[in-house]
Amino acid sequence: MTTDTPRGTDRSFLFVLGSSRPDGNTEILARAAAEQLPAGVPQRWVDLARLPLPDFQDGRHETETWPVGENEETLRQATLAATDVVIASPLYWYTLSAQAKRYLDYWSGWLGDPGSDFKERMAGRTLWGVTVMADDDEVVADGLTTTLHHSAAYLRMRFGGVLFGNGSRPGQVRDDERAAIRAKTFFQREAPLARFPHEEEAGRQQ
Repeated sequence: MTTDTPRGTDRSFLFVLGSSRPDGNTEILARAAAEQLPAGVPQRWVDLARLPLPDFQDGRHETETWPVGENEETLRQATLAATDVVIASPLYWYTLSAQAKRYLDYWSGWLGDPGSDFKERMAGRTLWGVTVMADDDEVVADGLTTTLHHSAAYLRMRFGGVLFGNGSRPGQVRDDERAAIRAKTFFQREAPLARFPHEEEAGRQQ
């Protein structure tokens, strides 16, 4: 299921919800941050639980081509249409949810799709993350952050970072005052070009 708001500016946001729980803490935090966007900035919300993808089948080096399902095509077109992609996933076992990871797996297939120019078209766009977790120490989410950052680096995207919140029980993130404050300015922050650690090191040595 997807929901849209009217188009109006040169920025457009795609919010990809990767929770198995409807109206979960991560979605609540993502919507709090989205409320701070200017009224003319279009938002598209995609709930992966309601727009499911089958397990990804990697056929990039095979002659056989896999059929493209309706949900996959909807997600691909929505991804390519956005200047800013926000992956909102609760922290499951210290990384992305299965739904969110599967969505990223499909990026691999889109990279190999002849004529799609997926990598070239995604370059320069911005990837963001939103996650809510039970732990107070954000370092436990390093796996999730690294996955998103390195995915952005591979595609030469910008990376706006991850908006963290604390909560486990339904709606508990609303009690996280620090997350609420961060949400007010999260999408206003500078989103630098993502680079792999070895690229950053090489840049420092030049």
